[in-house]
Amino acid sequence: MIIDSHQHFWNYDPQTHAWIDDSMCRIRRDFTPADLQTVYQENHVDGCVTVQVDQTEADTITLIEIAKQRSFIKGIVGWVDLRSSGINERLQFFTQFPIVKGFRHIVQAEPVEFLYNEDFRRGISKLQKYNYTYDILVYPHQLKSATDFVAAFPEQKFVLDHLAKPYIKKQLIDDWRKDLNRLAPFDNLYCKISGMVTEADWHNHSYNDFAPYIEAAIEAFGVDRIMFGSDWPVCLVADSYENVLSIVTEFFKSFSKEEKEKVFALNAIQFYNLNL
Repeated sequence: MIIDSHQHFWNYDPQTHAWIDDSMCRIRRDFTPADLQTVYQENHVDGCVTVQVDQTEADTITLIEIAKQRSFIKGIVGWVDLRSSGINERLQFFTQFPIVKGFRHIVQAEPVEFLYNEDFRRGISKLQKYNYTYDILVYPHQLKSATDFVAAFPEQKFVLDHLAKPYIKKQLIDDWRKDLNRLAPFDNLYCKISGMVTEADWHNHSYNDFAPYIEAAIEAFGVDRIMFGSDWPVCLVADSYENVLSIVTEFFKSFSKEEKEKVFALNAIQFYNLNL
């Protein structure tokens, strides 16, 4: 079984999706559940967790409506304004949709001090009551603040998206690995092996570029707190879904059957409380 723990949908809009610049022109189009279903059939993927792109509740509602029509969508990581004084009411509202498993804010676009914001932390403190997870999306320079952030909420379920986007293209690993290891003791934190190809040279990369980073993640979190994610369709700017999956399957080919099952499905199922 394969559960893709991280993918996206969007109906492309030049203003809403301005982050898709000229260098990413190949993903300047709509990406729909029908597109992904074909990809999953070709690659023998059984289901997914779909993750917000737009920082609006409307985006979350759209994902909920999509999931009603596509049974391969097993969970949603949406967006809600965690800084809102009415956060309790908004979280309560989303409890009527069991497909919503957690939330994410695009912290990588925020200043380093964002994770210390009192209003944001107040919102995070409300998630556990509703059994919601939180996806941490940061760059390497934000990992130190992410460590303080995770330490402040020892009972909250967190997952680090995209290995915190290490500088694979520049082959910089030492400082990132040290910061990753500081997060390792927090057993409420998982990590997604995802988003790697977009951090490499888009036009010239190989398996050997990624193996040291996956190895560092395993050293930090072990096989019990790691999960595979594709980051489709963003990954398509650099490589195909098949190749993204093959990088991870190649790394784990010598691992036991039980360990592979954890990385490719069971850890995501447990973390997001997916109903299969």
